[in-house]
Amino acid sequence: MGAPAAPAASATALLEVRNLSVRFGAATVVDDVSFAIAPGEKFALVGESGSGKSITALSVLRLVDAAATSGTIRFEGEELTAQSERAMRGVRGSRIGMIFQEPMTALNPLYTVGNQIGEVLELHQGLRRNAARARAVELLARTGIPEPERRVDVYPHQLSGGQRQRAMIAMALACKPRLLICDEPTTALDVTIQAQILALLDALQAEMGMALLFITHDLNLVRRFTHRVGVMEKGRLVETGRTQDVFAAPRHAYTQRLLASRPERVLTPVPRD
Repeated sequence: MGAPAAPAASATALLEVRNLSVRFGAATVVDDVSFAIAPGEKFALVGESGSGKSITALSVLRLVDAAATSGTIRFEGEELTAQSERAMRGVRGSRIGMIFQEPMTALNPLYTVGNQIGEVLELHQGLRRNAARARAVELLARTGIPEPERRVDVYPHQLSGGQRQRAMIAMALACKPRLLICDEPTTALDVTIQAQILALLDALQAEMGMALLFITHDLNLVRRFTHRVGVMEKGRLVETGRTQDVFAAPRHAYTQRLLASRPERVLTPVPRD
C-alpha cells in the first residue's frame, strides 16, 4: 500500500481540538494539545506508550473518568465539551465510532456478535430487532467475515482474532460515522491479518467518506496509510505535518529519535556453493 493522496482542502475541519489538557490529580497526562482533522482525512497520533495519545482520543468522546479536562473539542461545528452526557451518548457510536486494540475485551462475552451490532442499530437508528439483525448480517459480510448468516449468532470467543476485529469494525461502522477512531487496531494481530484489516479500513474509508484518527506506535503503518501525523511526547504534541514530510525531514529531536528507532531490515545474500 503506497502513501495515500491527501483529501481536498476544506475550510471547515470535521474535528478541531484546541488547547486540550487532561489531568489526573496532580499528574498532567495531556498538555495543551491542538490539532484538526479534515473530512475524509487519515490522521495519526503516534508516540511511545504513556505519551498521552490514547487519552487524547478517549477525551474526544469524553470517556476519561475521574479526570480534569480543559480546552475545546469541536466536531462538525459543535462543542462537545458543552454537551450533556445524554447528548454525548447520541454522538458515540453514531457520528463518531471507535475500534479498540483488543476486541475480546471490548466485545461483551455474554452476548452474540449480532446482538451487539443490533443494539447499536436499535439505539441510534430505531430499527426493530429483525431489521437490526438483517443489517448486522450485511455488515459482517461487508467486513469480510465468512458465513455471516451463521456468524451473526456466535459469541466473541467463537471467532478468531482477525474475525473479532472485523466484527468490532462492523459494529463501529453500523451507523456510518463521520469519524472513526482506531486505537491500536492491528497491534494484537499477526502481520498477515494486520494487512487485511488495514486494506479493509482503507476500502471502507473510501466507500463511506469518513475520516480516520489512528492511535498507534506502528511507524510503518503511519507512513503507508495516513495523510498527516502528530507526534506526542510526555503528553505534548511536539510535531505535526504531512506524513511524507515528517518522515523525510523530522524537525523535533524526539521525532528524529523515534524514527531512528525503527528496525532496519538488512538482507544478506546467501553465498553460492
